[in-house]
Amino acid sequence: MEIPYIVIDQLTPSQQQVWNTYFGDADRPRYIEEGIWRRTQEEATAGQSGWSGGDDARRRLIHYRYRYGLVPTTAAPAIGLTDLYLYHSVTAPADEITAHEDALRAALVVGGWQRTPGGASWMRRDLKCKITPYALHPQDAVARRKLPQNYRSLDVQITSAQYAPPPAVRQRPWDVLASGIRIKDQRGTPTLVPDLSVLADHLPFQVEIGCGTSVEAGIPPLHRLHEIYRVTDRQGADPREHRFVLSPASDPLLHEVLTEPEEKTAEFTEMFKACFLAEPTPAMHALKDLHDAGHLVGPVITNNFDVLAARAGLEECFMRRYDQAVPDVGWVDGAKALLVVGLHADRRKVQARARERGLKVVYLDPEGFWHDGQFKPYPLESPQDDDLVCRKPAEEGLPELVNLLAKSTD
Repeated sequence: MEIPYIVIDQLTPSQQQVWNTYFGDADRPRYIEEGIWRRTQEEATAGQSGWSGGDDARRRLIHYRYRYGLVPTTAAPAIGLTDLYLYHSVTAPADEITAHEDALRAALVVGGWQRTPGGASWMRRDLKCKITPYALHPQDAVARRKLPQNYRSLDVQITSAQYAPPPAVRQRPWDVLASGIRIKDQRGTPTLVPDLSVLADHLPFQVEIGCGTSVEAGIPPLHRLHEIYRVTDRQGADPREHRFVLSPASDPLLHEVLTEPEEKTAEFTEMFKACFLAEPTPAMHALKDLHDAGHLVGPVITNNFDVLAARAGLEECFMRRYDQAVPDVGWVDGAKALLVVGLHADRRKVQARARERGLKVVYLDPEGFWHDGQFKPYPLESPQDDDLVCRKPAEEGLPELVNLLAKSTD
């Protein structure tokens, strides 16, 4: 596979402007795409991990970090993947790890990879693969994590040939693992409201948005990444029922990368491509209208990396940082409510801190999604007793709010 790997060819002048304004020279490195999944087999995750006792301690870590940049072409610049980094670590019983390593070495042969001089790694054009088995993983030794005696680990690192991940990048998934599993919120009994007119009594308000607004712009939902990186088995329509992929024998991710890297890289880059090509939606324009009218104050608090709020003319407070246990939010003195739009589990601490400040927390979320022509309930996790929930999509609820508040001030 050749690096740079072209993701979007021959940008139009307007697309070049979008890149220069919001991606290439932005206030944060939006040309970097990064994700981490940690899946562990333990009592607290028994429902999805299959844990049944102390001898079940399988673990799987996935960390990817991609850099994108402008690539000159004969006609117009393209956006290309310029650095690729994929780290995969699995811990399981020794016989499973042995079979896993054998299968990966066979996949390297099928994919046409060649051993480097000395045999420490494998090359396929501009890609490099390194496989490292451990009787005791160094990270487990440092953290004094105790695993069953017969457990072993296998690390696989796939990079573009010219990229050497710095120590901080290599350490990041292990720091995330050490932070512990996410403890789900216990939902209270919020009050259902038919629309957002209640915000008229809590002006001005701040806003926090999640991937619901991105999905409305045609960007795949988070579970598409789970599918690409084989995070769960994807059996059943309800994401809460999907089981973790923990057994190496049932994990096809590395086989797909090693045997068909070009095809798999097309999947790896599909989310970034969708984010770049998306356009601000009616919901985003409604937020801008609310901001211009003085009803919405402060930056748009978000963990989305699609830049849609900024492209609609709003300031963003971006929080998807792995070194940020408690997100730094630009709270505005005098704000009376926090409107949470299309956001399920991530960054719930923002909502908790809003309640501590005495803000009314109001949710705009349909609490479900459409699948094969059927609406599947997907309740919010974090609403509490004094919160309000409006079960409408953002593209309906936010423009409606603009009209409601405009009428109330006439």
